[in-house]
This record gives sequence, structure tokens and C-alpha cells, in this order.
Amino acid sequence: MAGLFKPARHGGASLTLDPVEVSILRNLSVQMLELLGPGDEPAADEDPLARLFAEGPSKAPEDPALARLFPDAYGEGEDAAELSAEFRRFTENDLRDRKREDALAVVRSLDAAGADRKGRSQVQLDKDGCAHWLGALNDLRLTLGSRLEVSDDPDEAEGMYRLADDDPRKPLVMAYLWLGGLQETLIEVITR
Repeated sequence: MAGLFKPARHGGASLTLDPVEVSILRNLSVQMLELLGPGDEPAADEDPLARLFAEGPSKAPEDPALARLFPDAYGEGEDAAELSAEFRRFTENDLRDRKREDALAVVRSLDAAGADRKGRSQVQLDKDGCAHWLGALNDLRLTLGSRLEVSDDPDEAEGMYRLADDDPRKPLVMAYLWLGGLQETLIEVITR
């Protein structure tokens, strides 16, 4: 896999992906959309202001990946739990919507990218596209990291690089590391 972000001629970023890379990114993004669940479509006669102030869940998600994507806003303790529940109630719906938009932007830009004679796709991103991709890449890495139980322990992190080829975690680890490379190069491009 060779696809890493590069600066685009007229601003933004470009990315060349082979068909396997496109398939992996698209599949992971679709899985992210499934994990996040469908968004609530406002009724035709619904007041837009009421939608803006709609309350979301007050409990943290049970799925560890969703809990990582939507962590408690405050530390531990009785007061913290109550404050986190209140904060979550008013922010999680908007965060879910943004994460859905980010994942959808990745799928749409992959679908819109034309393939060359060798089957490689050229993804061109403007400033907004870069922001969506950066958000989606971060969410994908957090989700995979949660599934792989990635920790801050340097010894455990080093072990990820030495997995046996027949280890069932190897494909996820490879995707996790590749997404990290994509994320890093996109950050480099947009901060120039």
C-alpha cells in the first residue's frame, strides 16, 4: 500500500489509492456509519430550533468503541458522572451527526474518484474535504484501537509490530497503522 496524502496544486490535498486501499477505506467507513447508527431525520413540519435543542442520551454507550468515540466529558466521581450525563445529553447527537458526515464524505469522495489505466484512484480534497477526512480517519483509528485494546504502554505498542502472520489481529493492526500514516500525512499537508 502506497497511498499517502500530498499537497494538491490548488490547495487541499490529494491521495492516490490502489483498488485494495479504496476497498479497505470504503469498507471501514461504511462500518463506521453502521456503528454510529442512522441519524434522526426531522419531520417535515418540525421546528428547526426544536431540532437544535433536542436531547440525546445521558448514558455512555456500552460498546467500547462507541464509548471511545463519545467519552465522558468529566473525570470520575459522583458529581462527574452527573455532569457527564448532562453534557452528553446536549452534545452527543451533534457529535454523532458530525461523525456520520465525516464518514459519508470519505465514501462519497472515494466513489467520485476516477480510476486511471492502472486502476488507481485519485482523490482530490478541498479544505472542507480535508477536515472531513481528518475527522473520519481519527474516528476509524479510535474504533480500531478500541477493538485491538491499544494502550499507552510502549511494550504493548511495540508488540503490534511483531505479530505473527497468522495472528487474527494482524489485518486490523495493519489497517490501524496505515490509517495512522494517512492521518499523519494529511495533518502535514494541511498545516503547511
